[in-house]
Parts: sequence; C-alpha cells; structure tokens
Amino acid sequence: MCSSDLLKQRLTAVERELETAGRARDEAVQRSTGLESRTTQLEEQVRQLSTEVEGLRSERKQVKTRIEKLLSQLDLLSAS
Repeated sequence: MCSSDLLKQRLTAVERELETAGRARDEAVQRSTGLESRTTQLEEQVRQLSTEVEGLRSERKQVKTRIEKLLSQLDLLSAS
C-alpha cells in the first residue's frame, strides 16, 4: 500500500468522523432548542404560580384579620 492510499484512507476516516460529529452537533442543537422552549414555558408557569401564591397569602391575611376581629367581639360579648 502506498502512502497516497494510506492518506486517502485516513481522509475517509476523518470525513466519517466529521459527519458523525456534525450529526451529533445538530442533535444537540435541536435538543437545546427544545429545552430552551420548555424552560421558557416553565419560567412563565413559575411566574403565574408566584402571583397566585401572593394572592393566596394576601387572602389568608385578610381572613386571619377578620377571625381575630370576630374573636375580639366574642370576648367583648362574653365579658358583658
């Protein structure tokens, strides 16, 4: 086998490796794009849930205040 045949074989092997690496890169980019999209969706969901939690905390605080007021009125009535 002459050196040009060896060189051709090596070039062919390198071409195959480059094709494989290119496909792997394309798959990684595709997965990355999908993950970025999912991340955006999850971030929006987190924002919505955070807003809902804040609303529920505010509601809980109002209910607690009303209950304390009612208990205070009951204490006044019991003392009468």
